[in-house]
Amino acid sequence: MAKQKDISIIYGRHPVTDALRSGTPIDKVMLQQGIRGEMEKELRHLCRDEGVPLQVVPKERLNKIVRGNHQGVVALQALIRYYRLEDVLPGIYERSEAPLVVLLDGVTDVRNFGAIARTAEAAGAHALVITQKNSAQINAEAMKASAGALSVIPVCRESSLITAIEYLQMSGVKVLASSLEASRPLYELSLRQPVAFILGAEGEGISPPVARAADEQFVIPQKGTTDSFNVSVAAGMMLYEAMRQRIQEGTPS
Repeated sequence: MAKQKDISIIYGRHPVTDALRSGTPIDKVMLQQGIRGEMEKELRHLCRDEGVPLQVVPKERLNKIVRGNHQGVVALQALIRYYRLEDVLPGIYERSEAPLVVLLDGVTDVRNFGAIARTAEAAGAHALVITQKNSAQINAEAMKASAGALSVIPVCRESSLITAIEYLQMSGVKVLASSLEASRPLYELSLRQPVAFILGAEGEGISPPVARAADEQFVIPQKGTTDSFNVSVAAGMMLYEAMRQRIQEGTPS
């Protein structure tokens, strides 16, 4: 095992497969291009079972990360433990609480991600949901921006945000997405019930397929001429309104 920029690196075929089998939190696994056979099949199987992203990369990239004999396999150890939504959501209901979940669609800026995690934890959200691809890396900068929240709030890493939305909906959670084109303002929504907010990336916003999967779209009212709020600021407004309504009503959360 080696270290680089506050990230622990595991390399070599046996150390990486042993780490995956033992449940060591892994951010991602990188496999050298051209490697085939039983080892490749085993890695793909383990990564799929553990929900760990697997990237196929050139040998030169692995050589830049590890100076030793990496045997074509490198894993980056995660700074937090990742969860599955299906393991987190039932426990919320078992505690007689109304789930409050935040789904991130393509949020890759680590400072925004950390700030969202900080606000979510402070406002009583139960979990963050990210995807295996196109999500911010949870590194030292993200941990610092979260002010420790990423060590507290469960982060669920899913292969598909659409599948996660469908699971939430089947579990009685109403999924909401903000949109500048929507007519209903945030404060008119009933947020005392089980709800999940979708937050999109800076610039691109929520992707059309994810927006269509939501149960309802709403707008955050504004008076100025700026196109929209920063994503972490928007998250704060949504979560504060949910917290305000729940405290006012005495909803368990």
